[in-house]
Amino acid sequence: MSSTGANTLPRIVAWLGYGGLLPFIALALAAVGANFFDQDSHWWNAALLAYGAAILSFVGALHWGFAMTRLGLNDRQRTAAFVWSVVPALLAWLALLLLLGTPRAAAVLLVAGFLTHYWRDAQLARAADLPAWYLPMRLRLTTVACLCLAAPPVAQTLLV
Repeated sequence: MSSTGANTLPRIVAWLGYGGLLPFIALALAAVGANFFDQDSHWWNAALLAYGAAILSFVGALHWGFAMTRLGLNDRQRTAAFVWSVVPALLAWLALLLLLGTPRAAAVLLVAGFLTHYWRDAQLARAADLPAWYLPMRLRLTTVACLCLAAPPVAQTLLV
C-alpha cells in the first residue's frame, strides 16, 4: 500500500488495473471493426474471449488471497471466499470450451461471471476491511470489461 493510505488508489494498481483494460478495448474494437467491414472476425472474437477468461480467472484468485489474509472474516466468510475463488476459473474454462462452438454463449458466460464476481466483491467488502478504493475500481473495470465482451455479439446481431 502507498504511504497515502487505504483511501487512495496506489499508482501501480491504477496503472496495472486500467492498463489491463487496453486489450479488452483494442480487441473489442478490432472484432467490431471486422464485423462492420464484413471481414472474418473469428480470430479477434476468440482473442477477446480468451483474454476475458484469463482475467476472470485472475479476479477469482483475489478472493483466495483475501481469504488467507483479511482480518474481520469469520470462518463461514473465509470458507465462502476460498470456495468462490475457484468458481471464476471454472466459468472461464467453460467459456473457453464454448468458444469452440458458440462464441456468443462464451461471451454471455464471461459477462455473467464478471457481474457475479463484482457482486461477490461487494459482499466481501462489507465483511472485511478492504481498501476504500477497491470496490469503486472493480466496478469501473467490470463495467468496461463487460461492455467490451458484449460489443462484438451485439454488433454482429445489428449488422446481420
